[in-house]
Amino acid sequence: MIKSILCVDNKYGIGKKNGLLFSLPTDMKFFRDTTRGHTVFMGENTLLSFPGSKPLVKRINVVLSQDVTHNYEGVVNVHDFNEFLLKMKEYSKDDVVYVIGGASIYRQTLPYVDEVLLTKANADGGAEVFFPNLDEMNEFECVDEGTPIMDGEIEIRFTRYINKAKKEI
Repeated sequence: MIKSILCVDNKYGIGKKNGLLFSLPTDMKFFRDTTRGHTVFMGENTLLSFPGSKPLVKRINVVLSQDVTHNYEGVVNVHDFNEFLLKMKEYSKDDVVYVIGGASIYRQTLPYVDEVLLTKANADGGAEVFFPNLDEMNEFECVDEGTPIMDGEIEIRFTRYINKAKKEI
């Protein structure tokens, strides 16, 4: 199974200056607990946005870089999007895998995901990059709207969307 996991603001914004829009401890705990022990797929900029540009611990990290000279320690380096998709197919045969960003990777892999775990923050984060609005896409159906909770000063909901028109890799 292939899932995307991310947090959006109320305009479906996901980031600015190669970073997150908000500091949401409850959402970060959900992300850690959900992805730990699984394989995560990301673009190069997402890896570089992590502390020390180091991969996430207790996960297999698959990183797509278009530059064949960019190879990072502690990750599975991939340099072609088709190869990236094939790795997703390979790793998802026996386990759930997670797409964790950035915007281009989310957009390109969206047709192939089974589900999207979307934390909705009821705030405007002043985003520079955005995720497609799943509520406006016929291919996606919200199957869990979540209960509003406060994460610091921001109300969030943990929602889940299924892809009714998933493309096979």
